[in-house]
Amino acid sequence: MASEAGGAKEQGRVALFTPYKMGRFELKHRIAMAPCTRCRAIDYVPNDAMAHYYAQRATPGGLLIAEGTITSAVAAGYPHTPGIYTEEQVEAWKKVVDAVHAKGALFFCQLWHVGRVSHHEYQPNGGSPVSSTNKVISERWKLLLPDGSYTTYSQPRALATEEIPGIIQEFKQAAINAIRAGFDGIELHGAFGYIIDQFLKDGINDRTDEYGGSLDNRCRFLVELIDEVVSAIGMDRVALKISPTVYVQDAHDSNPLALSLAIAEKLNKVQEAAGGKLCYLHYMAGSLTEGMSEDEKKLLKELRKAYDGTFMASGNYDREMGMKAVAEGDADLIAYGRNFIANPDLVKRFGVDDAPLNQSDFSSFYGQDFVKGYTDYPFLDGHIEPYKG
Repeated sequence: MASEAGGAKEQGRVALFTPYKMGRFELKHRIAMAPCTRCRAIDYVPNDAMAHYYAQRATPGGLLIAEGTITSAVAAGYPHTPGIYTEEQVEAWKKVVDAVHAKGALFFCQLWHVGRVSHHEYQPNGGSPVSSTNKVISERWKLLLPDGSYTTYSQPRALATEEIPGIIQEFKQAAINAIRAGFDGIELHGAFGYIIDQFLKDGINDRTDEYGGSLDNRCRFLVELIDEVVSAIGMDRVALKISPTVYVQDAHDSNPLALSLAIAEKLNKVQEAAGGKLCYLHYMAGSLTEGMSEDEKKLLKELRKAYDGTFMASGNYDREMGMKAVAEGDADLIAYGRNFIANPDLVKRFGVDDAPLNQSDFSSFYGQDFVKGYTDYPFLDGHIEPYKG
């Protein structure tokens, strides 16, 4: 029995380190760094500390997905998150991208518009956040302000039908800017109750125009957005992240499976019409502290079968869970968030049986300290490489 268990473990480890062809890109292993908001981009501009942080976590033939990067000034809802809508931001990102590429890794930019998950303080001229709806997020959820305090969310304003193409164009320009900055591709943030999710989920979307009501209508914003971004940078540089079951910031859907399958169907049609494949579909479930429920695991399998393309999964996976998922064909790639935050050499550690992992310090996840909880986590051999700029 022991030898059988050891053989299964080795098979899983090998699966996680098997090379994978992701469209035009050649990966040397299946371990991706998930996008993780860190709030270190002072005044929304990337910096040298971020270059140091991402380079620490880059490996030859590995895939890193940058933290959520806002597509316009209106897209903001958190302090000191990077943007990619000004020339200053594009130029600043080039240094970060170059640092990652110097390590031989691929780097994707996650494009992010928070929609109603915002506050007047983040909006130009103190305006109202925009969304698919006028419904405000309930007071059970709190928002982080620039001074470190927490408050309730501001009343959003539902976009008029004629305003929606403008939001889509902001995403398109942000994608163009990302490629100009040197990123290998982009991931559209369609998860966690942000603006794409605000159109997809019937617990939020209460529109009566062509962007609300039926599943087809609720998917319309996403499909039009993908079409525009693909037209600008190419299908094989575009990916999508969704979280159909995740209930956060009042984002919920009455039938997550039906929604997931509708998204897969739409993506397949987009791919068929274009004669190509998106880079990947990223499914996230579970929570910060808990893995996927049994229902979420079942949905993952259904979505995996329905979508015709590269499939990435994330959701509090550990090493063994990731090995099992890849070995059994439930996912092509596994994205890790907290483990990558705390372990800059996570890929190396996963390649060593029983290698210990640093535990992440949640108190330092968000903040402007470029060292503590950001670049001072130890490597496997015990040495540290804190940012000294």
